[in-house]
Amino acid sequence: MKSPIPGLCALLLAALPLTAVQADVITLRFSHVVSPDTPKGRGALLLQQLVEQRLAGQVRVEVLPNGTAFDDASELQALQDGKVDILAPAISKLTPLSPKLKLFDLPFLFESRAALDHFQARSSGRQLLQSLEPNGLIGLAYWPNGLKQLSARKPIREPGDAKGLIFRIQNSDVLQSQFETLGATAVKLPFNQTLQALTSGTVNATENTWSNYWSQRLDQQQRYFTETNHGALDYMLIAKAERWRALPFSVRSTLEEIIDQVTFEVKKQSEAENQRDRGRIAATGGSEILTLTPDQRNHWRDAMRPVWKQYEAEIGSALLKAAENSN
Repeated sequence: MKSPIPGLCALLLAALPLTAVQADVITLRFSHVVSPDTPKGRGALLLQQLVEQRLAGQVRVEVLPNGTAFDDASELQALQDGKVDILAPAISKLTPLSPKLKLFDLPFLFESRAALDHFQARSSGRQLLQSLEPNGLIGLAYWPNGLKQLSARKPIREPGDAKGLIFRIQNSDVLQSQFETLGATAVKLPFNQTLQALTSGTVNATENTWSNYWSQRLDQQQRYFTETNHGALDYMLIAKAERWRALPFSVRSTLEEIIDQVTFEVKKQSEAENQRDRGRIAATGGSEILTLTPDQRNHWRDAMRPVWKQYEAEIGSALLKAAENSN
């Protein structure tokens, strides 16, 4: 009687090509801490979808939203440890690793979103994407989340109007200096604690994008909004440099093309969402939106120049000049 072993071996050998193909699929884990129904969340899903379409059988993107894998405090370490492959944190969060990125927190440096986009697309902005490499990370793209506005329980038109107010800010030394220069107090708090801090009176003013104001209904605690567009709340799409450069060249090139396409869509969605939510806040009738005259804006810009000077040595005078020239 013949042994069944040869037949079994044949079956196993026949199965090897499929197994090998499956094993060769590269999985990139994209962790983020926001809802899928946000510009960043939708950007992650679009990246996943386009990779599935254009790199089927080669690469798959696993999206881990809402901090389900790692929270805001631990995601950066998880990337450095290789536990995830792609993040899109707020640029402010990356300044301890690259002080040059503090440029993006400087108030009233860029006159408009177009000026900021122009800077980010040119050589100086592209070089900043590489500034994390000494820490083993690489920037892949800037994902905008909108320009920031001021809000308070009293009108703010001139720089002196902010004196004595207590502002909630992100964890940023530049933003702390921004408000201290105005004679105000800055309190660093996670975004999800802002509403409670306003309700309890721990803070009585803040800065944020229109979409973030609306998503937490902060307008119910803040009567006055000043449309300053004084800074950007942008994300940087980042990966571990060693992992990214280990990808096959053709795969990496296609991924970069996809990222460019997704970045364009994130920008478009962000602009539309912020304009929509500005309109929602205005339509409630419970808040007043103030706009700055050209003279008032110049007053703010002049008042903030000491903050630029304070961080010029860390950022570099050439970068600061290139940013100003983008206007």
